[in-house]
Amino acid sequence: MSASHSSAAAPEWLAVPDDANALTAGIWPASAARDADGELRIGGVGVQALRAVHGTPLYVVDEDEVRAHARRTLAAFTAAAASHGTRARVYYAGKAFLCTEVVRWVTAEGLAVDVCSGGELEVALAAGADPARIGFHGNNKSVAELERAVTAGVGTIIVDSLIEVERLAAVAARHDVVQPVLVRVNSGVHAETHDFLATAHEDQKFGFAMDDAPAVVARIRDLSALHLLGLHCHIGSQIFGAAGFAESAARLVDLHARLREDGELPLLNLGGGFGIAYTAADTPEPIEQLAAGIVDAVARECAVRGIPIPDLAFEPGRAIVGQAGVTLYEVGTVKPVHLDADRTRTYVSVDGGMSDNPRPALYGAQYSARIASRMADAEPALVRVVGKHCESGDIVVDHEYLPGDVTPGDLLAVPATGAYCFSLASSYNDLPRPAVVAVRAGQARVIVRGETIADILSRDVGVASEGTA
Repeated sequence: MSASHSSAAAPEWLAVPDDANALTAGIWPASAARDADGELRIGGVGVQALRAVHGTPLYVVDEDEVRAHARRTLAAFTAAAASHGTRARVYYAGKAFLCTEVVRWVTAEGLAVDVCSGGELEVALAAGADPARIGFHGNNKSVAELERAVTAGVGTIIVDSLIEVERLAAVAARHDVVQPVLVRVNSGVHAETHDFLATAHEDQKFGFAMDDAPAVVARIRDLSALHLLGLHCHIGSQIFGAAGFAESAARLVDLHARLREDGELPLLNLGGGFGIAYTAADTPEPIEQLAAGIVDAVARECAVRGIPIPDLAFEPGRAIVGQAGVTLYEVGTVKPVHLDADRTRTYVSVDGGMSDNPRPALYGAQYSARIASRMADAEPALVRVVGKHCESGDIVVDHEYLPGDVTPGDLLAVPATGAYCFSLASSYNDLPRPAVVAVRAGQARVIVRGETIADILSRDVGVASEGTA
């Protein structure tokens, strides 16, 4: 099947590549390259060796890539804040991908950590993260979770409802602790992203409406067990430019200025949601420009109101780990499907799917793919990479051009899977969740053990115990 024969079925943003083996810069880890035999190597480790030892599907994370993004992001926001005479703290948003090793990497590079469940908190603490540099999010934190956070010494709890304000105050008082908090508010700025990823419009579960915030702040200031640090807002995810953040900042600074008339508010947390490239058509703004644009906007708004710029905080997750991840699959079947008289699409089925990456099914997320085990001279062909689950929506890569000779047994690599793939993974259809392997300087090591069928059966109480009839 030639590219010209199938291109009418491709979306406008997907260009026919000159070379269907090429690795698009900005999507793959910087270390990703093909060796003399055409095999993909990540962090100096060949994918064939990874398959032989760990099997597929397999999450591969380039440790140096994670560390580099952490350093670069921290430097960008530190410099942007310093240029206006203030300070910035960068939290790693653990929900993107959390395990103890990743926590150690990002904290070693100077990042704090934010978590949004008791489980994530335990992972961060188990990794040795300083509790004072942990932020705890969530719209329905339980009493048990708040108890653990308060007694562990979590530095900031982001409150999300009046019920939680009272609940947290009672917990803190019971332990004779004054707990620092931020108030999450909805700025009304709707990020240009999927509705499920936009989190600053009013009709959703997170935070307080702007008009309700003054009463919430007043209540917190009346409670001796709570110490108000400031405001928090998160406008969404996978955002490519600073315009939405600037508009949100204008509204937040206006509220901040009014609230500080009755007491100090030393901190303003503008959240995260900075986007990455998943395909060649994606053009996220470099983090240095994004940081400068956001901080400049805060500085302008503070200057207009004649108030000092507060300390600032940010919470990138995807921007730290997304590009560092590559998922490896093995091709199982290849099937041409005739769309009409002039169009054919090739369905390439792999041994994973929506259980290891549900984002395409959840959000219509787009990804890229390349044959990783070899180079190919065949002409590019339009393919749809699909999983092995019993769902028609089980799509791994909706539209891609691969060499037309893609065949069973080929290793397929999907880049930019470091964020929200492992985190959202399931054992749907009783497929065990894959292992996570970190690569660095030619070495590979397991950082999260993969599940086995035995693991799945071990939770099923109806399975007969060994030695019983």
